[in-house]
Amino acid sequence: MTNFELKRVVVTGMGAITPIGNTLSDYWDGLLKGKSGIGPITLFDASKHKSRIAGEVKGFDPHDYMDRKQAKHMDRFAQFAVVASKQAIADAKFEINDLNAEQVGVMIGTGVGGIKVLEDQQEIYLTRGPGRCSPFMVPMMIANMAAGLTAIHTGAKGPNSCPVTACTSGSHAVGDA
Repeated sequence: MTNFELKRVVVTGMGAITPIGNTLSDYWDGLLKGKSGIGPITLFDASKHKSRIAGEVKGFDPHDYMDRKQAKHMDRFAQFAVVASKQAIADAKFEINDLNAEQVGVMIGTGVGGIKVLEDQQEIYLTRGPGRCSPFMVPMMIANMAAGLTAIHTGAKGPNSCPVTACTSGSHAVGDA
């Protein structure tokens, strides 16, 4: 049996891309005001679904945070991860540099990867044929790209992982970190 040494986890910075705000301050302000992020689904046709409401992220433009080419090759879930992580690093007033990059790891939990890109590419495959599918489909949809792209965009070169354990993914990531 392994003895585990208890270690303190300290949150030094936070970022937020949420249905009630796309910055930590907007999110916190929304929480304090009791703002609801629930509303009609607008990102896809939900008319045939029993529920047509959800908590969607509104007003997020990836081009405010990265160039068009980078955004084009990232699914929305990975864009959220990269931007929220950069916000957290800034909030912590932490700098990743050549001296510490290999000691800075990325651990991001997600329930699923890029479903939208998978759906889009399936439609292209069915209507236009396999030759028209994007060669970036797999890198855009796999769940661990949230952590991988965050490491690339922040310069973190330490341990990198992305637990995918449904609703416990975030807690799992904190525990693994």
